[in-house]
Parts: sequence; structure tokens; C-alpha cells
Amino acid sequence: MKLKVFKQDGTASSKSVTLDEAVFATEPNDHAIWLDVRRIQANGRQGTHKTKERGEVAGSTRKLYRQKGTGGARAGSAKSPTRRSGGTMFGPRPRNYSFKVNRKTQLVARRSAIAYKTKDDAIRVVENFSYDIPSTSSLKGLLSSLELNGKSVLLLTGANEAAVYRSGRNVPKLTVRNASDASTLDFMKAQVIVLQEGAVETLASQLGTAKE
Repeated sequence: MKLKVFKQDGTASSKSVTLDEAVFATEPNDHAIWLDVRRIQANGRQGTHKTKERGEVAGSTRKLYRQKGTGGARAGSAKSPTRRSGGTMFGPRPRNYSFKVNRKTQLVARRSAIAYKTKDDAIRVVENFSYDIPSTSSLKGLLSSLELNGKSVLLLTGANEAAVYRSGRNVPKLTVRNASDASTLDFMKAQVIVLQEGAVETLASQLGTAKE
């Protein structure tokens, strides 16, 4: 499977790149995608939620009124969960939501997410580029030339490009990642994925079936 390669300014070049069908044209596995996205979102939760229970709220523990003869229900401490000023019954406590998914399942999920973008013609390949200093206008010019303005774009670099990452901070709906760090959730959230040539090689080496 071949795709044309665009230049750094977004204009078409005479080059093309061959995509590894084992990565970009695999049969998508929806369940693997669901598992991996759920893992990523769960691992991102802080889990610091907490409400005060009856032993933690402020107030006296004296009995409110006598046990019998009032005509009302018997009552003890004002901290009882049944009272407005009382503690919470079975309230949330700090907990760790993270869980693990097998590495092979994660690979299948990432391949499946990329395959969906390939089927939707949502993959663009550009030449490897870097900036000496951050340049937001240059990155905006690239997206404009590729007719991606207003779309949610994931730009994957083949190497660590600090200036490119900083250039994309102020571009709306643009996420810049090193191809080796991109997750299934990153792929699924993007409407279009822009790959540097080096990123294509990185994904092929990381997600190829030989890695399993």
C-alpha cells in the first residue's frame, strides 16, 4: 500500500512511501480497542475522591433525646448518615482505578486504530522536518496546505523534536507526539493522522507482527 509524501510546506512531492499492511491494513479488532482505551482512561484517573463518614464529621456524639416517650423514632448521634449534618453512608474512598492489559492486546488495539484511519483515508505522510526554534506559523502553514484546518489532527514525529512539540502547543485541535509514545486513545481521538516518514518506520518496527 502506497501513499504520496508531502513536503514540509504541505505541497506534494514526487516521493511515495510504502505502508506495512500488517500495521496499516490489518483487520480491526473493536474489543481490543475498547480494552486499551478503557485501560488508558482508567490509569489516568486520580482516584482521590473522598467523603466524610460518621466518624469523621464534626459534632457531638451525645444522644439527641431520650429513647422512649417522644413519639418519634429513636435517635443517637447527630453524625448519623440519616441526618442532614451527618456523615455519608458508603461514600467514595481513595482508590486506584488502574488495571493491566496484555501487551499483545495493546499492540492489536493500536494496529486496529491505525487501520480504521487508513480505511477512512485519514492518513497523511510528510517528509521528516525539524525546527531550529519553535515556529507555530510554519506548523499552521503545513496544516493549511494539507487542508486540515479545523480538524482534530495528530502529528507523529519519527524522533524527539522539542521545537516541533513546542510549535504545536498553540495550534487548536493539534496534538504532537513521538510515534513511539502515541497511544490507542491518541489515534482514536484524531480525525486525521499526519506522519513524518520516520514515524512510518517507527510504527512499522513497533507494531509489526514480528513484535508479538
